[in-house]
Amino acid sequence: MDYAIALVPGDGIGPEVLGPATEVLDVVGDHYGHVFHYVELEAGGKAIDSCGEPLPRETLEAAKQCDALLLGAVGGPKWDTLPGQLRPERALLGLRAGLGVFANLRPAALLPQLKDACPLKDEVLCRSNPQGKPHFDLLIVRELTGGLYFGARGRGNEGKSAFDTETYSWEEIERVLRIGYTAARLRRKRLCVVDKANVLESSRLWREVAAAVAQEYQDIETSYLYVDNCAMQLIRAPGQFDVIVTSNLFGDILSDEASVLTGSIGMLPSASLSSFVPGHKGPMGMYEPIHGSAPDIAGQDIANPLGTILSGAMLLRYSFNLEEAAAAVEAAVQTVLDAGLRTKDILNRSAVYGTEKKEKTEKLVGTKAMGEAVCRALAQTWA
Repeated sequence: MDYAIALVPGDGIGPEVLGPATEVLDVVGDHYGHVFHYVELEAGGKAIDSCGEPLPRETLEAAKQCDALLLGAVGGPKWDTLPGQLRPERALLGLRAGLGVFANLRPAALLPQLKDACPLKDEVLCRSNPQGKPHFDLLIVRELTGGLYFGARGRGNEGKSAFDTETYSWEEIERVLRIGYTAARLRRKRLCVVDKANVLESSRLWREVAAAVAQEYQDIETSYLYVDNCAMQLIRAPGQFDVIVTSNLFGDILSDEASVLTGSIGMLPSASLSSFVPGHKGPMGMYEPIHGSAPDIAGQDIANPLGTILSGAMLLRYSFNLEEAAAAVEAAVQTVLDAGLRTKDILNRSAVYGTEKKEKTEKLVGTKAMGEAVCRALAQTWA
């Protein structure tokens, strides 16, 4: 089967990590008889430099004609002095809104190969973990096209005051909750709604909607936490969480916090969806690693491509319903980690926390070499 995938390499390390991801997809395509047609598009800082705006209309329209979108990263200090509406990050907001992808799925799990890179002690990782092991596996479902990032904003008092507005409708909250509950049914059937209902009126609406929607998901254990308590609990006992559903702002912050616990932000993928029906081909989805453009290491062949490669696996699963292929990519990533291959961000991180060093078993590789290793692991799986 043929699929069209929009590629937005973006800025900084974006093009470097996107390349290995497409190579992995091509290996998958060759094995399963699929053809992936790539449509490279400009957005972010690169688009600002070439046409003066972060998200050209042509980019959005071309993306809409594709079956999925895979993005590297956008942004950098070069464009930090531009007005807000012209910043590279506006391309992300524009793509999310334009493609109608309102639910961002961000998994965060502690891989056994990288446990020494987690800054938490084993006794903390075991706390509230149903298996009683030093491990956690959670999914943050972040509302993506509403809230503070899309509300009214402006300046007053001759530029000496500013405001950003948090606005949510019942429909916006309900639809992202339903995706969270659908995901929870495939996992451990626990869902936590995170808000600030003791202070914010918008959060009180979140609780009202959640209470109503929860009645349709009696098989799911529903709980509630204020965002400050949730931030603390992620550090105190991450194993207690299964699925977290929260607003745009809170999801942005909490998912980055959770990423640190996995050992490196470079390991984590994400999927932005407009619907989620397990076992069926999905509509247009947007997939990207959760890390930034890291311009300080761009062009050095040291960035970790695994978050982007795993984003490609999520693309196969959620947009194309190619579960076997997605699982094969994820298994290949585990294989290269088992073999001791490490990019700089995950090499010997254990030394920082005073546990056993791994110099004899870990091997430093670059961005390209890590991607090639995943491709080889895939080929060996099918040999």
